[in-house]
Amino acid sequence: MSDNKTILLADGGASQIAVERAIAELRSGRPALIRSDDTLIMVIGVEALDAAMAARLEALADGRARLVLPAPRLRRLGMERTEPGQFALPKIDLARITTLALEVGARFDAPVASIDTLDKAALELARLALILPALVVAPVTGELAATSGLLEAEAGSIFEYRGRSVVDLKIVGRAPVPLEGAQDTEFVVFRGGEGLRDQVAIIIGKPDLSRPVGVRLHSACLTGDLFGSLKCDCGDQLRDTAKFMAQNGGGVLLYLDQEGRGNGLSNKMRAYKLQSQGFDTYDADEVLGFDHDQRGFDFAAEMLKQLGVASVRVMTNNPIKIAALRGAGLDIVADQRVIGRLNDHNVRYLASKRDRAGHLIDADQLTAYGAVKE
Repeated sequence: MSDNKTILLADGGASQIAVERAIAELRSGRPALIRSDDTLIMVIGVEALDAAMAARLEALADGRARLVLPAPRLRRLGMERTEPGQFALPKIDLARITTLALEVGARFDAPVASIDTLDKAALELARLALILPALVVAPVTGELAATSGLLEAEAGSIFEYRGRSVVDLKIVGRAPVPLEGAQDTEFVVFRGGEGLRDQVAIIIGKPDLSRPVGVRLHSACLTGDLFGSLKCDCGDQLRDTAKFMAQNGGGVLLYLDQEGRGNGLSNKMRAYKLQSQGFDTYDADEVLGFDHDQRGFDFAAEMLKQLGVASVRVMTNNPIKIAALRGAGLDIVADQRVIGRLNDHNVRYLASKRDRAGHLIDADQLTAYGAVKE
């Protein structure tokens, strides 16, 4: 029986399974173990820390714990950093940890040291788990790990996880779904790309795959796509693109589970709260420890390839998407802008995307609305 179980795990990728289980542990607010050779650490997200967990960590860490933070958060603390770093935690001081990791106006209170491979793997695991990139890490012995009941993943497997997920991407379901303004439409569901989350290719009309196909990569936006939020133009982009494709020879709209530029829905809401306090979209993400864009689009290119698409006319304002598809071997014959309706709530957001992330948004259009003073 055990031999059969070993074979099943090997066929499914035992290292991949271990990473997926570790992701689930962090998302559930529980610690996980990360190993590199003979060195082990226990890691837990700061957002999961409470007084009881802090007390247990205090007993375990024996003064050797550290708080690992990414470069954007360290810059917000007043440090000129382009790489992640760590603060020593001689005590598991919950108030101090919360201040350094989360408080808007906090400043660094001690020297910051470089991080090692295990710490980098912990930050990558946090990114995959869609939790805040702020982690308490403590070294543990193999004996303790063996009796702790905690799940363990290899650092190398964590770094390789996304690349392997792209390779494992597969179609798990498809069906016709008529849409308003695009009735001849088929939804094709893929699993993989970002963990085991589902991604959707929406084939509109009957695009001729022997010619360049109209394509849009659209990251999920619950607030804009479903509820019509005025803070962005995502809902307009989604529906306008579908209608355009239906009226112009068809196309493929990839609906990608990458809420909040890859930060996840909960972190998007945290960023929205900061925006309500005056931060722009990118500064809000930096306060939380995120770079300007956490997304990857390699799996989107793989979805297109599995659908038989080789040459595209991409509908986007984001040069990163254009470069990603081209880098994945697709032939980009043209790119086309997709701008939704401007309003008092989203015009600053669009200006920030243009000015700080290089999005191809017409300055005259924003100026005409009154958002930018030339």
